[in-house]
Amino acid sequence: MKKLLNYINDKVFVKIIWLHSATMLTRISAGLLVTKLIALFIGAEGLALIGNLRNFLTSIQSFGTAGLYKAVVKHIGASKDDVVALGKIVSTSYYLGFAATLLVSFLCYFNAESINDFLFSERYNYVFVVKILALATPFYTLNMFCFSIMNGFAKYKFLMVLNIVGQLMGLAVTLYLIYKNHIDGALVAVVISPSLMFLITLVGILNRRNLMKHIKISAIDYGILKKFSTYSIMAVITGIGLPLVMIGIRNYIIKAEGMQDAGYWEAMNRISSYYLMFINSIMTLYFLPRFSEIENSKEFRKEIFDFYKSIMPYFAIGLVVIYLLKPYIITYLLTDEFQPVEGLFFWQLLGDFVKVMSAVIAYQFIAKKMFIHFVITELFLIVIMYVSSVYLVDAFGVEGANIGHFVSYLLYYLIVLLIFGSSLFGVISEEHILDD
Repeated sequence: MKKLLNYINDKVFVKIIWLHSATMLTRISAGLLVTKLIALFIGAEGLALIGNLRNFLTSIQSFGTAGLYKAVVKHIGASKDDVVALGKIVSTSYYLGFAATLLVSFLCYFNAESINDFLFSERYNYVFVVKILALATPFYTLNMFCFSIMNGFAKYKFLMVLNIVGQLMGLAVTLYLIYKNHIDGALVAVVISPSLMFLITLVGILNRRNLMKHIKISAIDYGILKKFSTYSIMAVITGIGLPLVMIGIRNYIIKAEGMQDAGYWEAMNRISSYYLMFINSIMTLYFLPRFSEIENSKEFRKEIFDFYKSIMPYFAIGLVVIYLLKPYIITYLLTDEFQPVEGLFFWQLLGDFVKVMSAVIAYQFIAKKMFIHFVITELFLIVIMYVSSVYLVDAFGVEGANIGHFVSYLLYYLIVLLIFGSSLFGVISEEHILDD
């Protein structure tokens, strides 16, 4: 733990850690408040519908941005003093994102009825929400493009302040729409809130108008496009595959057990996402940059087992506390209507523990650009998650989806251990270099 904190202090700009913490707290607090309002005004059935829309929005946003955020940040950071290279990077990413966004917005708008039936079933008519999503997506893509530029130029403080302001603005709009229009308002809020951030970000990007003149079609570089392709495929597989599987599982629960139970499952997923934000934040701040620096298996092994010894015990204790406090969590975060969610905690928490155990090792796929390994393991996870959840829902009801969550991440963890077995458990020498 001490080593991790020292690394963050030295390498992750200790001056902005408090802003990062404020951003995280704002995001979690906003999420908790919105969840409470949804529980009060809409209930479990509405939560299931909102869950499907959120997952679909995530997949659309991943495709619209072509998974380029991290790639743009990395390449701008490395080339920010080279005007010609910078122009090529910005132009290539902008037009690639523009083409992907135009395509996905067009398809969503003119297939809104089919998407409505897929997300909400023929019993509900929220075609207008899907069309709003199609119109709002370009603004989200522009926002992420602007964010990636500012991040690449290391404008961390400004970026985090924008994030906090945007979160608060999105919260205000969401609360108002839920209060006034209940489920209709909540669905509209889901699709417009991320795009509203662009209004805030625009202020920041206007201060870099000199950069905008370098965005030209003639500056598109196919060499850079090739470099971006790896990032894009990796990000799009996760960003599209997992959300669509979640929709598929939720739809199966609706068909097999009913909308109410699907709402309970979504409530459990939301609770899970809030506490996982903390551990994911630690891993993003530390392991991705750290693994990029590591050149031999001995260091890699040490980092993994240090994490297991220093962080995982605290995470495990936190999960036990959450399990013991589950009746109070449901009462205060949701409503008494959601008491059946108590029965979903055990397998979800157990699955999340294994998920984190595997995720910390799997960061090596990204850090060392292990493209084939990443694709195969992610596709395996996606398939096994859907198959196991459907099978277990038939056997155990809605709880089966949470058991499927545990089973899928346990199998994924075993495969990751198998891939990195020699680095983690084999006999290695000092000079044993990791494969890139």
